[in-house]
Amino acid sequence: MKRVLEKLDIPPGKSHKQAVPLVQPQANAPNATTVFVLLFLLYMFDYVDRLVVTSLFPFLKSDLGINDAQAGLLVSAVYWSIVALTFPVSVLIDRWSRKKSIGLMVGLWSLATGAAALTRTFPQLLITRLGVGAGEAGYSPGGTAMISALYPVEKRSRMLGLWNASIPLGSAIGVAVGGIVATRWGWHRAFGLVAAPGLVVGILFYFLARDYKTVKLEVPAWGRAAVRRMRAAEMLQEFLRKPSLLLTYLGFVGNAFLSSAYLTWLPSYFNRTSGIPMAQAGLKSSVVLLFSIVGAPLGGLLVDRWRRNRGDARPLFAGLASIAAAIVWLTAFGFLQGTSQYVVFMLGAVLSALYISGAAAATQDAVHPGLWAVSWSICVIVQNLLGSSLGPLVVGAISDTYGLRTAMMLVPVASVIAGVFFLAASRFYERDLMHTRKVQIALEKA
Repeated sequence: MKRVLEKLDIPPGKSHKQAVPLVQPQANAPNATTVFVLLFLLYMFDYVDRLVVTSLFPFLKSDLGINDAQAGLLVSAVYWSIVALTFPVSVLIDRWSRKKSIGLMVGLWSLATGAAALTRTFPQLLITRLGVGAGEAGYSPGGTAMISALYPVEKRSRMLGLWNASIPLGSAIGVAVGGIVATRWGWHRAFGLVAAPGLVVGILFYFLARDYKTVKLEVPAWGRAAVRRMRAAEMLQEFLRKPSLLLTYLGFVGNAFLSSAYLTWLPSYFNRTSGIPMAQAGLKSSVVLLFSIVGAPLGGLLVDRWRRNRGDARPLFAGLASIAAAIVWLTAFGFLQGTSQYVVFMLGAVLSALYISGAAAATQDAVHPGLWAVSWSICVIVQNLLGSSLGPLVVGAISDTYGLRTAMMLVPVASVIAGVFFLAASRFYERDLMHTRKVQIALEKA
């Protein structure tokens, strides 16, 4: 009987009528590598288009006459659009098509980025940035759901970690390319240059990717019917009765605040404290951001290994990594300067990315697969509304009053708060897994 329950993925002590058989791929699904590479490239260009504006701040301030708070608003506006649209788009993704939804989203954000090259005023530029956010609203929920379906549970953190390595890579490219192109040819051309590649990859994804079949929202039923449709109240309970999910969402807030603040203002920090040109400051920042590429995959590898011996490893590791990152960043901004500070910045970049693999997997582990994209969209809403959108704006406002160095030194407090939430989530994680139903995942025909 025990072996039967294990095949059904039912925790000991639970009735066999409380779960649906788990039929996940035991090896990578066919076409998984192709889909993963395309998803990686799209996420990279997502952040190229999102962050290119940060290295354009000095040019925009000179040309459009904006201040630091308005410059931060150009980044925050993207996150506000994402917050407004990611939930309805994620419902479309879960219930319609991951492939088609992602294709439409990529086209929208690429065209909005290209439109920024035609703007002449701050309000016009702000509108295009809202358009970028509207396009990006559905990408990460759709991509997270596809990766969760294409790879087995025991590899989920590793693959999500590798996928999230595209974020610092895209951010670094956007910051570096923006500064170089704007210095030589102007900020308008910087927007135009970065818009095209994502659109091309989006078209390739639409024709080459193999999606998984839309998962029916069903639960076991008594009597003759084997299953019945999940009620709206039961969908809501998938989240409200899972403390580990809610606390994990909140944990993302502090780290998102830190990441967006540093992604936005690090080029300006080097420009002001070292007196170097913005193109050089952008390249210097890009090197720091590139070290984050190590953190996400390394975190996924470490946490999946730890998970073999400890069931709550994913949220627990995220909490410890967040607190460690905060200590390193605070040390760098509060006590160091010059070369030593720069080296510690690189370490901080690695540590700041360690958490995301396990934390992202946790948002998928404890929820019905038919709600994977919705779960990630809730996480996106919470972290962007309370974290990513506020980071650039708050740092800009503090910088206007107390200086940029002081503003950057205060940011790590947010990462400490994130760590506390993740540690709290680890206390409920295994219990919530026991109450999560599993369903069959099937790929669409080639």
